[in-house]
Amino acid sequence: MKALIIGGNGFIGSNLADALIAAGHKVTSFDRYPSRYRETDSRINYVYGDFANHGDVLDAVKGNDWVFHLAYTTLPASSNDDPCYDVRSNIIDTLQLLDACREFNVKKVVFISSGGTVYGVPQQLPIQEDHPTDPICSYGITKLTIEKYLKLYRHLHNLDYVVIRLANPYGELQNPQAKQGAIAVFLGNVLQGKPIDIWGDGQVVRDYIYIGDAAKALVRSAEYCPEEDEPRVFNIGSGQGTSLNDIVKTLKGVVDKEVNVMYHPARSADVPANVLDISRAKKCLSWEPEINLGDGIRKTWDWLSHVSKN
Repeated sequence: MKALIIGGNGFIGSNLADALIAAGHKVTSFDRYPSRYRETDSRINYVYGDFANHGDVLDAVKGNDWVFHLAYTTLPASSNDDPCYDVRSNIIDTLQLLDACREFNVKKVVFISSGGTVYGVPQQLPIQEDHPTDPICSYGITKLTIEKYLKLYRHLHNLDYVVIRLANPYGELQNPQAKQGAIAVFLGNVLQGKPIDIWGDGQVVRDYIYIGDAAKALVRSAEYCPEEDEPRVFNIGSGQGTSLNDIVKTLKGVVDKEVNVMYHPARSADVPANVLDISRAKKCLSWEPEINLGDGIRKTWDWLSHVSKN
């Protein structure tokens, strides 16, 4: 199949491109800029443009069978600061993308939603896909809104889709200076001799998924051919919860540098715990994670250490 990755030069998109190529698919990467952590790959068709530009999006979508929508302009922690921007830059531009997919008869859209924010404060753990969706940040609301529009476009235009409610991915090619991505940021700080910053007491629990495993799940979701009444929304994570303090403990067993931690006041947008039930993905996608947290952190540390020397 011919696959287009919107946001293809970012952390998830670059790893997804590798997984698609390994599975025998052709890849086009659409992004504003080249990857900051890897050279261009001759196996990938790179298209540069602006997701907000309708003409750029039309040109990129044409001729592709699958479209992976990974681009997003906001973060959970900051999205409440300007909800209008969150809506304009994500929902409106995504509808523009869906219209292009409909125009060019795309076979399937795979959307990266959020397993960490669409559910809000969990009523039970682990969280299944039919758990109530009550986001407490604008980011989660707009992700959920796009999920609803995907369902609408399938109903109105027969545009097939799969929604991936992704846990917290980490691994190679993740920016250690970003405002999210705890593991990479923690490792990046350690590498530079800086303390790790933790908001709250470190007991916040999240589900962390190694990027190689997440990328394979995305490929499986595109290859998945559901019947009319079969699910199209999947949690993708490790299925296990890990506190920030446990992350720090694991880091100390991997890195060869001193690890210092600074604790700060908790943030209102952070729910106490979030762990995803991944049994549906195991059953329908024949997928499950293969890399445990310790091995994944070691792979990430080895990559960051290599990058810092070049």
